[in-house]
Amino acid sequence: MAMLEFDDVEVFYGKVQALRGMNLRVDEGEIVALLGNNGAGKTTTLSTASALVRAHAGRVAFNGQDVTRAHPWNVVSAGLIHVPEGRRIFSTLTVLENLQLGGYLVKERGLVAKRIERVYELLPLLAERRTQQGGTLSGGEQQMLAIGRGLVAGPKMLMLDEPSMGLAPLIVNQVMQVISEIRDQGTTVLLVEQNARAALKVTDRAYVIDGGATTIEGSARDLMADSRIIDAYLGA
Repeated sequence: MAMLEFDDVEVFYGKVQALRGMNLRVDEGEIVALLGNNGAGKTTTLSTASALVRAHAGRVAFNGQDVTRAHPWNVVSAGLIHVPEGRRIFSTLTVLENLQLGGYLVKERGLVAKRIERVYELLPLLAERRTQQGGTLSGGEQQMLAIGRGLVAGPKMLMLDEPSMGLAPLIVNQVMQVISEIRDQGTTVLLVEQNARAALKVTDRAYVIDGGATTIEGSARDLMADSRIIDAYLGA
């Protein structure tokens, strides 16, 4: 079953076209990566899916519902959660307070508490740091907090924008392992990532985006063996 679909989506920033007939599909239970250079349209794709950016043409569907003209809060309520590039945690709030804000639209406070406990089980370091201000965490810890905050919202699908940016290789591996565990626990994942090697190790499929459109699509295994991907993203 398709969880997220883009059909010939076009997006403009003023007179600059960012997406040019974008087509992609993410099925339930998958981890799918979007690969590409800076300015290719990866972040715009996520922002369009979450209704932060409005498509000028084409159709965006989430879980079978047309969300092309939806409001961002309706998309969140439907279960599509976007963890943006740069973490964007609240630096002066504690880890616990940041996580609680992830459940802002959840009416049952008891459900928020249960989800926070599940986040602590998945990311025990956050439990140890629960009373610590977010701004005092390391970069890797802040990324885990941003992911955990997204999970408290109760996503059917989690979109992650550059979760490995600025992190040491060991921490990148830990982040990717967490992403894999999130999928194993039942959440579909769409991952924007410049570290193609790390992304392809945990994803089922990937799209390469260039000039605002998908140019290559395939299984992670096939793309890791594709000479175009090796030359452009993986090295020798």
